[in-house]
Amino acid sequence: MFGATTPLVQSLAGQASPFVTAALLYAGAALASIPLFRRRGEAALRRGDATRLLLVAGLGAALAPVALAAGLQRTDAGTASLLLNFEAVFTVACARLFYAEPIGRRVVAAATLMVLGGAVLTLRGARAFTGDALGMAAVTLAAFGWALDNTLTRPLADRDPRSVVFAKASIGATLSLVLALLTRGPLPSLRAALGLLACGATGYGLSLRLYLLAQRRLGAARTGSVFAFAPFVGAAIAFAMGARDAPLLQLVAALLFAAAVVLHVTEEHAHRHRHAPVRHEHAHQHDDGHHDHPHDPPFVGAHSHEHAHGALEHEHAHGQDLHHAHEHD
Repeated sequence: MFGATTPLVQSLAGQASPFVTAALLYAGAALASIPLFRRRGEAALRRGDATRLLLVAGLGAALAPVALAAGLQRTDAGTASLLLNFEAVFTVACARLFYAEPIGRRVVAAATLMVLGGAVLTLRGARAFTGDALGMAAVTLAAFGWALDNTLTRPLADRDPRSVVFAKASIGATLSLVLALLTRGPLPSLRAALGLLACGATGYGLSLRLYLLAQRRLGAARTGSVFAFAPFVGAAIAFAMGARDAPLLQLVAALLFAAAVVLHVTEEHAHRHRHAPVRHEHAHQHDDGHHDHPHDPPFVGAHSHEHAHGALEHEHAHGQDLHHAHEHD
């Protein structure tokens, strides 16, 4: 859903103010995520989450979409879509820096291939003109902003995803709207504005809720690598819509990115590890090998409450989720 919106945003927004475009996208995401009721089994947001929400909203719901909208005014949607693969590279690096998530040889190889793919695309910018190069730089900045957002959002993945998306999108849309009013840039047509709201509702609202659910089980780095499938959807739709500048370079870059995604998605991480005692609250089930506390009467299915884990040592395949933040040599 996110990948499909990139060429559509370019087509709908045209030369409208990037601040207006970003505000409409995240206003759509907020409208699609209004928490009329808390989903059963989900943990509620807390006051302590406010600072983190403000930070991720500024990065992921204001800076990144504004940069993407500005970049799409200066480069074609196919190239922009493929450049968004850098979000995976940056997310892996940030996950390592912030959470010490393990990075094996396959991940290093995948990141290297993605960097090479980006380098191939920059040849197009060098051969074209300065405006195109600036557009590519803006899209890369958007990818970096979303990577920081992905990484900092990780602790919020265990909260109610609808509430998280609504809060983040509302703050981001408000920030972009204020900047749009201050800069007084051109506005899109009513039809285009409605289209951007729809793109925001699906590609930035529902998509983010699914992303948060994935982060619970896979961790920030691995979720980012799986999400790298999205740019190929955008590039394919852009190609179908007629964005075919430098097709050979785009094909070579796409092959490099695709090989990188396969390497990272197929990586497996398993070893003997120890869980220290901890008490916390998040959505969980009792069939995952980590939640064996009693309920009277017994409870089946997903639910959320404060619970304790005792010390546990075992071996199985796992991601860098809430229960597997252990250190690695």
